[in-house]
Amino acid sequence: MAGHNDLGKLGEDLAVEFLQKAGYTILQRNWVYQKAEIDIIACKSDVLAIVEVKTRSTLEFGLPQEFVKPAKIKLLVRAVDAFVEQNDIDGEVRFDIISIHKNNTAFEIEHLEDAFFYF
Repeated sequence: MAGHNDLGKLGEDLAVEFLQKAGYTILQRNWVYQKAEIDIIACKSDVLAIVEVKTRSTLEFGLPQEFVKPAKIKLLVRAVDAFVEQNDIDGEVRFDIISIHKNNTAFEIEHLEDAFFYF
């Protein structure tokens, strides 16, 4: 596995741990629909959180969350619609980003709730 894939997997693991400590229940990881992959589907109270995880080893090229582009958002929305329909979910759906970057030997994690809107 390439180094960037290892970093991405580590980032997703850190994000899951972070969400669980914050009281979220993880429903799915790496859920795939057509060409879209949702990193984490979690819930807390009556909110379904669709979480895109972006992990970077450096901030030299920008903040991790800046790499969630409109094309990715479009794919996520299509996948979420399918997930909600397949699982007969009736409730609030929120799109979050968990931004992770390496700072010396530690990782800094930022949870951006309602990171983007799909209307």
